[in-house]
Amino acid sequence: MLSVGRSYLSHLECSACGAAWPADELQTLCRRCGKVLLARYDLEAARGALDRESFERRQQGMWRWQELLPVRDEANVVALGEGGTPLLRARRLEERLGAREVWIKEEGLNPTGSFKARGISAAVSRAKELGVTSVAVPSAGNAAAALAAYAARAGLQAWLYMPRDTPEAMLNECRAYGAHIRLVDGLIDDAGRLMREEKAGRDWFDVSTLREPYRAEGKKTMGYEVAQQLGWRLPGVVVYPTGGGTGIVGMAKAFDEMEALGWTGPERPRFVSVQAEGCAPIVKAFESGSRTAERWQNAATIAPGIRVPAAIADYLVLDAVRATGGTAVAVSDAEILAAMSELARLEGIFAAPEGAAAYAGYKKLLAKGALDPAESAVVFNTGSGLKTHELAARLTP
Repeated sequence: MLSVGRSYLSHLECSACGAAWPADELQTLCRRCGKVLLARYDLEAARGALDRESFERRQQGMWRWQELLPVRDEANVVALGEGGTPLLRARRLEERLGAREVWIKEEGLNPTGSFKARGISAAVSRAKELGVTSVAVPSAGNAAAALAAYAARAGLQAWLYMPRDTPEAMLNECRAYGAHIRLVDGLIDDAGRLMREEKAGRDWFDVSTLREPYRAEGKKTMGYEVAQQLGWRLPGVVVYPTGGGTGIVGMAKAFDEMEALGWTGPERPRFVSVQAEGCAPIVKAFESGSRTAERWQNAATIAPGIRVPAAIADYLVLDAVRATGGTAVAVSDAEILAAMSELARLEGIFAAPEGAAAYAGYKKLLAKGALDPAESAVVFNTGSGLKTHELAARLTP
């Protein structure tokens, strides 16, 4: 058995207008205002029934949190061993940076080599439970690979729309899983537009980032895990590479839920959103004081997962960063490559360029005095460098 209890999922709530929608029907965006829907749980009932220490005795992985995830019947869970990734103390980086406590959350050890496995596992499981037979997604690569794998596991058809310059390793992975692939001239938002045009009249369910409510539920388990791995002590700072922003949205939700459950207090880690200088709409909006981000023109970076010119949940990411007293920073491709090299040579972590961007952003903010080296920090490596292995040739010896 994956866990022992029922899901406390109660309904879906619009993150903008507050409208409530039934959770046991297929939902995408809010039908009233078109904004992101979030899954809500009966946390009062859960607080009386769930003991955080009991989760320690369950098998490792994301689905140990099943009562706080959206699947009603355990038989519908589509799992490949996602979650339960290590939180690695980076003592050599601490010494180099003069920092007191630095941890790397190593998401590259998830199935299909990235954190996307968490969100896709939750979304595919819930879609299967609600009768979906075909799923579709626009992706820079990792989400497509995850969807192809989990759809194959569930017996669903997967339709993937990706930029033509998606790394070959990710394309070959998707082909191996038997997914239908459409390569698009342009970026991930161009792929999304074409996918939505071509799915009209078909029974494909769109699992695009935050265009359905459950990918964020898988991602929120990163927040639960970090808290548990630190003995229910939250870090001072969470440094996260930001494309669509589901990770920050999900973890902010997790920290709120943990407080409501009585597992943690009102303290929150400060969120640091890291983007590439060649595609930094969230950073620009943060610096300008705006709650929404303009589409980034001519987006270009070696980190495909954060080459996202526009995010539907921009307001939720910016709200989370500001509410926690956090910040946003952009790093260059040269800084990303240097960070990949440093993580590999000093900690044995072959990070994805997105994860390296997060570390580069942390270093940059320390050097500027914008972060306190005495604060504990969790830096997310969101994927394996093997997914973009061609960048290894460009690393400094």
